[in-house]
Amino acid sequence: MQTRTLKNIEAAIKEICATLKPPSKLTVAEWADKRRVLSGESSAEAGRWFTSRAAYQKGIMDAFSNPSIETVVVMTAAQVGKTEILNNVTGFFIDQDAAPILIVEPTLEIAKAWSKDRFAPMLRDTPCLKGKVKDVRARDSGNTVLHKTFLGGHITVAGANSAASLRARPIRIVLCDDVDAFPPSAGTEGDPVELAFKRATTFWNRKKGMFSTPTVKGFSRIETAYEASDMRKFYVPCPHCGEFQVLQWSQVKWPKGEPKRAVYHCEHCEGIITDADKIRMVREGEWRASKESSGVAGFWLNELYSPWVSFGDMAARFLEAKKSKETLRVFINTALAETWEQEGETVSDEGLMARREDFGPEIPAGAAILTAGVDVQDNRLECEVVAWGKGEESWSMEYSIFYGNPAERKIWNELDEYLSEPWTHESGAQLRIACACIDSGGHHTKQVYDFVKPRQIRRVYAVKGINQAGRPIIARPSNRNEGRVTLFPVGADTAKESIYSRLRIEEHGAGFMHFTINHDEEYFKQLTAEKVITKYVRGFPTRQWVKTRPRNDALDCRVYAMAALAILNVNLDRAVDRLTKEHTEETAPVQRASGWISDWGQR
Repeated sequence: MQTRTLKNIEAAIKEICATLKPPSKLTVAEWADKRRVLSGESSAEAGRWFTSRAAYQKGIMDAFSNPSIETVVVMTAAQVGKTEILNNVTGFFIDQDAAPILIVEPTLEIAKAWSKDRFAPMLRDTPCLKGKVKDVRARDSGNTVLHKTFLGGHITVAGANSAASLRARPIRIVLCDDVDAFPPSAGTEGDPVELAFKRATTFWNRKKGMFSTPTVKGFSRIETAYEASDMRKFYVPCPHCGEFQVLQWSQVKWPKGEPKRAVYHCEHCEGIITDADKIRMVREGEWRASKESSGVAGFWLNELYSPWVSFGDMAARFLEAKKSKETLRVFINTALAETWEQEGETVSDEGLMARREDFGPEIPAGAAILTAGVDVQDNRLECEVVAWGKGEESWSMEYSIFYGNPAERKIWNELDEYLSEPWTHESGAQLRIACACIDSGGHHTKQVYDFVKPRQIRRVYAVKGINQAGRPIIARPSNRNEGRVTLFPVGADTAKESIYSRLRIEEHGAGFMHFTINHDEEYFKQLTAEKVITKYVRGFPTRQWVKTRPRNDALDCRVYAMAALAILNVNLDRAVDRLTKEHTEETAPVQRASGWISDWGQR
């Protein structure tokens, strides 16, 4: 009994001493060169570690042992040794500067795989680590695949998809791997990177690391983090002229049909650089920051630097990859370490402005139905009136802005007067707005409900946009809302798809969109203020509309005007023919729409 007690006391003293031990004077790279052993099952080059094999790794690793740097961002290609850098950093802190460590992988399954396939072999084959972290199979270890203890610290391996695994005890060293594959939120608790980094808040000497290949422009966590860093790039000297440069894909060239003969051309002297030259260049290279350091060191590196990949291999893969957009995206992300910028379904605002027409204020002869879409903002209402003809050819008649507080009655009275006004058709007929849709999804839902409720008999309806692909432009309405009004759900994504498709139509006729000469530049910028991209959610591609500028009110108004037409469900061909037939009459009757919902407000 006494022997066991003494052993427990001895172990406790050792742990206290390990905690109090001053930080190592070794850098991470020096530690790896002296002590790290690569395992056969996890490395193609088993045996002792040599940083000189890929000299660019030194600067990245040493940033983690630099006391002036708190956060390290590593945005790299796939085949540059990123995982072994993370492993070396982990091993260094276990052996030299014991602390609580958290490794975060995209999922718990990947976390377990890293622990078993990468971490466990490193512990087994690196002598200085073997005795410090007991094997999970040891009877007295108390360790698991996802949590291990050692003198002075412990290591937890978590999944970004598990909020519970991120809600751990305080952590001093937080390393997030493959962050662009992290889900948008850990359950319902928010960004997993932020959740993980919060674990380190109480430590003055904390270290935070982010590693990943980039993905889609505008959605890439690693690119966003890199752009907030000092943005370092690796410069290497040309073997011919000695000028330093960043290796870029545009400088790789090969004879047509012979990608394996690819070589690099110096951007300064056009000297030919071979794979053999590259090895020497990398050893003489240096990291250079493009911004002042703010405690965040960022490293960017593509596959051109890798000693394990030749220029010819990359050229051959590129030729294969460019056969489809999806495989090209993978090449750009994982080989060039660049984000993929979706072309999106964008339309030139300048091109649309150039095709404005001098029509109005009369409604053109080809149109027969008027609708309106109203967007509600905190200090104004914006409204577009659209005339519709055969094949849904459209004319944007007028775009009006009513300034004021939507919480006050005055601005709504102005809108009511505007929506009630008659419009003169070229035939002389007097038309009124057949249906108007008003956005109720913002901060003034109650005011919208109060406005539309007594006016539903005039087909003035509240709508709410649903940003979900595949939703119909208009679905059946519901009155299960606070105002007990007829509320139409609008498939905003579907409407935008249709609008942007029609904006590309160049010949007058079905679907063509006409614009009055009175529309200004801002209108067209707002109309084209979004683009659709493909975003990968849990590995599955989803199409999402994203803003390219802050204001998109004109696009929203057109969505609601189109929704109003869908509510009417009118036969436009018949409406135009009927109006044409009646154009000789001095007073044409006000056009009334027909359809499954045309008299909804009168029920």
